[in-house]
Amino acid sequence: MSMPNLNRRRFMQRMIAAGLVSWWPGWEAEAASSRPPTELRGTEFDFTINTLPVNFTGKPRVAVAVNGSVPGPTLRWREGETVTVSVTNCLKTPTSIHWHGMRIPTEMDGVPGLSFEGIAPGDKFTYRFPVKQNGTFWYHSHSGYQEQTGISGAIVIEPQHTDLDLADRDYVIFLSDWTDVNPRSILSNLKQDSSYYNYHQPALNQLSGDPQTKKFSTAFAQYLMWSKMNMSPTDISDVSGSVYTYLCNGAPPATGWTGLFTPGEKVKLRFINGSAMTFFDVRIPGLQMTVIAADGNAIDPVVVDEFRMGTAETYDVMVTPQDCAYVIFAQSEDRTGYARGMLAPHPGMAVSIPGMDPRPVRTMADMGMKMKGMSSMGNMSMPGVDMTNTGLKDEDHSQMSAMAVQSDNKMRTEMEQEETGFPFRSQFPLPQPSPETRPIGMAHMMDMSSPLHLASPFKTGPEVATLAEVTLPKLAEPGDGLQRNGRRVLTYADLRARYQGVDRRSPTREIELHLTGNMERFIWGFDGKKFSEAHPIVLSYGERVRIILVNDTMMEHPIHLHGLWSELENGHGDFNPYKHTLIVKPAERISYLVTADAPGHWAYHCHLMFHMEAGMFRTVVVQ
Repeated sequence: MSMPNLNRRRFMQRMIAAGLVSWWPGWEAEAASSRPPTELRGTEFDFTINTLPVNFTGKPRVAVAVNGSVPGPTLRWREGETVTVSVTNCLKTPTSIHWHGMRIPTEMDGVPGLSFEGIAPGDKFTYRFPVKQNGTFWYHSHSGYQEQTGISGAIVIEPQHTDLDLADRDYVIFLSDWTDVNPRSILSNLKQDSSYYNYHQPALNQLSGDPQTKKFSTAFAQYLMWSKMNMSPTDISDVSGSVYTYLCNGAPPATGWTGLFTPGEKVKLRFINGSAMTFFDVRIPGLQMTVIAADGNAIDPVVVDEFRMGTAETYDVMVTPQDCAYVIFAQSEDRTGYARGMLAPHPGMAVSIPGMDPRPVRTMADMGMKMKGMSSMGNMSMPGVDMTNTGLKDEDHSQMSAMAVQSDNKMRTEMEQEETGFPFRSQFPLPQPSPETRPIGMAHMMDMSSPLHLASPFKTGPEVATLAEVTLPKLAEPGDGLQRNGRRVLTYADLRARYQGVDRRSPTREIELHLTGNMERFIWGFDGKKFSEAHPIVLSYGERVRIILVNDTMMEHPIHLHGLWSELENGHGDFNPYKHTLIVKPAERISYLVTADAPGHWAYHCHLMFHMEAGMFRTVVVQ
């Protein structure tokens, strides 16, 4: 049978519709590998956003690049200086740059439609802000799918005072995920079938999470339960290595990235998860890592063999390599691929790459199902929190909360002014914890025996497939796929801030939010509502709140609050860690404290890009 005649345009239209060629103009151009990111120092920078031919998979594609590289340039700043970044948009669509984890004015935060209008095609926008922190951070686009298609890069901020973590060498390890497929097509495929990219369905004997009870009757019962919920226990990642190539500093696994060292040197590695949708489990076989910072904030050193990085998180580690080559191995959580780098004393050395670990399998506990022998008090209380039902109506809560905030803030202001000679708010925004900062507030005098508790009521339905029966803090658990693997794995319980937190006031109210979704329809949200249906979360300038997150889904969510620090309540009291992105595991309940010390409109969202696009986004207004 002969193929019917197709003119060239019709043929290309069908190929584009099938996702077999690039989605941008310029696909026919000769593709070239992206240059590795350069390093820029100083206080004034120029960014040019434009398309760039790349080839990460053996097929020519077109990325969106910053100054001609993917990732974009690494920016080296110094705390205490003011930086200016002029961004010129050479694309045919709007663009933006968000400075992830940076404590800057809201109009500089870079979220189109929220804090500024975005950068129109052909326009230039100048970001200018003081640098009031130090550590490892990063930047990325907040426009469309440009974070997935190339606009991202590292930020390294040197401390204003003595650096207690000086190293002989200092490398950024920027991990990302690249796809040859149009991101819009990926989201469309997920909407049609959330397991579209899941090619690993389990056998019956794999369904039981308990190795001692893996018998057919147990496995079959679990199989029926998963089927009833239209879910799969192997839905670990929405998008897998079937369409993703995992990059280390812009290099695919076939080539990798190499950092040189002299044996015995202290080497600092600044890990950044700059991916769109991927959790990475990171290790350096044969070399222990000492974790010294999380999300740009110093912690007491923790020696580990491995750590998990949620999307948008950063970790600084110190290593002391000897006279041999080491592989930096970052496998995706679903074990469908990996990014790799290498540390070597000499160029051109070879290194063996380990095999990937077994693929994780979700259990009924990940769905918040009440298991046999579990206490009826499933929802464990958080430290210092009375989780009992007060019986008040929503409007009573709101009125009492407002009164408590006004009264408490007035009392604290007066007490601080009497003690220090100046108003408490004169210190806003609060400084990053350091040897030079001193805590303010007196929590022991402000503590409320029953902090106000208000949870938004909602029911299961089209946008909420399930509600967890049991949610627990899981801060000491490394996460699915990392338990009992013979390696020392970092957990959130290990994170103890090196310096005491600045704001020691107790919270005057709580905000409880449920992370919800319908995986079959690929709908995500907070409290059963997509962004288009939800009202902003309003905070009073200067107030201190506790945010409680309850994950009613079977997936991890890296939750990011722009503009404000999130102090994770992990049992270390005054030394609870400051973070900008927090992983919430399936059926987990966590809490953290937030000081509303920066006025403006701030984005609050899951940092899995397609979850954010599908509705898991809110606005936080500090007024």
